[in-house]
Amino acid sequence: MLKAYKYRMYPTKQQEEMFSKHFGCVRVIYNWALEQKIKTYEQDGKSVSRFTLNKMIPTLYDEMEWLKEVNSQSLRGATLNLDNAFTRFFREKKGFS
Repeated sequence: MLKAYKYRMYPTKQQEEMFSKHFGCVRVIYNWALEQKIKTYEQDGKSVSRFTLNKMIPTLYDEMEWLKEVNSQSLRGATLNLDNAFTRFFREKKGFS
């Protein structure tokens, strides 16, 4: 039996700002990682692992200093989510072939 719980949050203005920063940075990293995966596949015909992408994230701090305002675990979570999306997509593709 599955149960679900629903919670309502009432964040303060400071917490809302923190959430907004985290979500924005994660979105940017997700899109950047997707772009890296596509470029690498087009050039080399190989996929980039999330671990390689995670090692590349600190190089972005020079270009986008505002990434330093959020914790690195959130940014690495974006690459994990992207990797999981690719895995699920290609696993389902095999089932239809």
